[in-house]
Amino acid sequence: MPVASGVTLRVTESGDANSRPPIIFIPGWSAGADIWQGQIDRFDDAYRVIAFDPRSQGDSTKVASGNTPEQRAADLHALLAERKVSRPILVGWSQAVQDIAAYVSLYGTRDIAGIVLVDATISNGAKSIAARPEQAAFQFRLLASYATDQEEYLRGMFEAIISKPQPPGLVDRAIATGMKTPPSIGVAMLVADMFGIDRTPALANIDCPVLIIASSNSEELAEQREEAKQIANARFVEIGDAAHAVFLDQPDRFAAALSEFAASLGTHSLKK
Repeated sequence: MPVASGVTLRVTESGDANSRPPIIFIPGWSAGADIWQGQIDRFDDAYRVIAFDPRSQGDSTKVASGNTPEQRAADLHALLAERKVSRPILVGWSQAVQDIAAYVSLYGTRDIAGIVLVDATISNGAKSIAARPEQAAFQFRLLASYATDQEEYLRGMFEAIISKPQPPGLVDRAIATGMKTPPSIGVAMLVADMFGIDRTPALANIDCPVLIIASSNSEELAEQREEAKQIANARFVEIGDAAHAVFLDQPDRFAAALSEFAASLGTHSLKK
């Protein structure tokens, strides 16, 4: 689906187009819509469900510029308008937490029913380098590793962020999707995500219900819990025995939390 000049996104949609509220699943860095398939299968009998490959990821158009949360937020805004989606729940994991924060800064939350932030905090930009220099240095070393051997890096990444056995082929497909993003673009994405704009002012501008779902093993667990306190009408759910891809490691508990949140905004229930 075209969302900007020369940029077409791969979009998947299922479920009842008339259901409320629609659910939009947004993947993390280098991932595509299919990473959410297990959750899509749980929700698309009762909800209209949309997922997509962000620009420069998966089967969407690869571009040398505009690989920032702000531009991806603009792409999302165009997608929602084109698909005539009103008052959705935006579910963003990892990198997509930055995309949602950018969306709030650009467009507000007047037309959003709810927001779900999954296991990542909103970046405060370059300030984080001075505040956590060792962590920043570690991230830059990882970027060098990724640029040198993309496949090895991605395999190691998925081994780190998924701690439970997955359906056959899921990890290999996720790695293959990640390989579709040129490393130079992937590096630019991560730098823009982590060390670009300070997006924390968006916290004060969120006036729709928010659910924060965090892994109990997250290095940002305390920060995510604190972030929930800064957002009006926010709920915080901690899920144990899970790595960063909490919706893959604990799909039932993740789905239960999302289902309860969605039901509080509408009238549907989760597939039995």
